[in-house]
Amino acid sequence: MSESAAPPAGGVAYREALRVWLRVAALSFGGPAGQIAVMHRILVEEKRWVSEARFLHALNYCMLLPGPEAQQLAAYLGWLLNRTLGGVTAGGLFILPGAVSIMALSWIYALYGHVAFVAGLFFGLKSAVLAIVVQAVIKLGRRALTNPALQAFAAAGFVALFFFSAPFPLLIVAAGAIGYLGGRAGSAAFAGAAGPPQTSDSLLGDAIPAHARASWRGLRNAVALWLPLWLAPVALLLIALGPANVLTRIAVFFSGMALVTFGGAYAALAYVAQQAVQHYGWLTPREMLDGLGMAETTPGPLIMVLQFVGFLAAFHKPGALSPLLAGTLGGIIATWVTFAPCFLWIFAGAPFIETLRGKRALSGALSAITAAVVGVILNLAAWFAIHTLFHEVARVRAFGLAFDAPRLSSADPAAVALAIGAALALFFFNTGAAATLAICAAAGAGLDALGWISP
Repeated sequence: MSESAAPPAGGVAYREALRVWLRVAALSFGGPAGQIAVMHRILVEEKRWVSEARFLHALNYCMLLPGPEAQQLAAYLGWLLNRTLGGVTAGGLFILPGAVSIMALSWIYALYGHVAFVAGLFFGLKSAVLAIVVQAVIKLGRRALTNPALQAFAAAGFVALFFFSAPFPLLIVAAGAIGYLGGRAGSAAFAGAAGPPQTSDSLLGDAIPAHARASWRGLRNAVALWLPLWLAPVALLLIALGPANVLTRIAVFFSGMALVTFGGAYAALAYVAQQAVQHYGWLTPREMLDGLGMAETTPGPLIMVLQFVGFLAAFHKPGALSPLLAGTLGGIIATWVTFAPCFLWIFAGAPFIETLRGKRALSGALSAITAAVVGVILNLAAWFAIHTLFHEVARVRAFGLAFDAPRLSSADPAAVALAIGAALALFFFNTGAAATLAICAAAGAGLDALGWISP
């Protein structure tokens, strides 16, 4: 019997699940926090397909994986409910609307981004994005930093990244190792949410479905399928174009990024911004902020901004190709090598993750990593603030320090005013992210028309 014709794995017919995942994809605005909230409302509260405890277990372990946790959570839950076909459907639909939207906006940006009206729109978006990232830090911090030890992890993560440019993967590995040992030793600081699975009346129930049981054969089959799908295009580019070609560099860089970007979209963006802007010189800090504004205003994972990075990297260095063709290929390649490994992590590792519910040591590792990620996101907020609110920075490189300090005299009054306005809208008037972005974009266009935006 084919997988598509098989009985529902979790008691949910595939056609019904497909309609739900189409709905989730259509509502997947607002970054990972908003997208996770949408899935929780529909799958846990409305449909009651998945229990609260199982949903949180899946989310916690998706946060341990490299890559976008919201998209991987969709693939994980889709796989639990409808096997591999359900996982591909849920994860793929989660990506598709954003991929199409970002590619269209990348073309518009490349062709008309320096037109005054369009530039004004993106100027306003950047100020709103800054406020949204700060809000993400506060929300995650309230949920994750529940004791002084975890607060210290967050502070150490910020200091190491911002002031010393510490390697991001090393920070995550160190936090995970300390949390694992602390959880294993029974430390209350790393207790997390460990405990036996709770009984529930959800449709999926608490038992592990037959298709979700861990086996070495299943692991082997998943790796044999998804590893070549991920890396074969990279190998072909290396052979056909050589390692110096920009398309090859995009494929290699984002494939490597897929292995080290733990902690979700905001954490990944801190790493990508550092490498793509400062190391490779593929785009400017302002262009990076423009791309994040695009991703914030379109459906799908926030990390879809990486398609914009790949687009501009190839657009600026097209070689023998036309800039738009090179940019399109660069965006597609970046998207493929970013998301293909996400399916590998889920289909290869999820069966084993299902057997680990309630393990204290792994819960401790998750708690410590989540705390460190708060520091990573705070680092991203500081980086965005410096490059949004100031025209000039001073590079500090002494006594082991390596960071950019803003020149206070170069502050942009219009950007500061818009950022304050966006913060007031989000924190005091409870304006949603989408509405705040729209208001700030319109305000940016208006300020530009009045000539109040500094070049």
